[in-house]
Amino acid sequence: QVQLAESGGGSVQAGGSSTLSCSVSGGTWSHYCMAWFRQGPGKERVGVAIIDSDSSTSYAESIKGRFTISKDNAKNAVVLQMNSLKDADSGLYYCAADPQQCRTPNYWGQGTQVTVSS
Repeated sequence: QVQLAESGGGSVQAGGSSTLSCSVSGGTWSHYCMAWFRQGPGKERVGVAIIDSDSSTSYAESIKGRFTISKDNAKNAVVLQMNSLKDADSGLYYCAADPQQCRTPNYWGQGTQVTVSS
């Protein structure tokens, strides 16, 4: 069974950058779809970035061009690089994984908080 643990995040000023990392253990995760979700204050959890087993990526419109998702196979990690951060990017960021699809993934991390202040 895949286990996920997020790190990074914290407080950052608007316009700044931050990097989130998701450490992956258990399972043959290289065959999994991996994703980052975000839950803003008082909002539903939504997907922001996906990297599929073939390393193809897709992004939510709200973060396209600012965030980059990538795999670090040497470290068994999935990284979300966030640039040009906005107040609206604040929220709890979750790493997720699924062997088949990332719209409703089965495996979740505990989440890490990102707070952007202007």
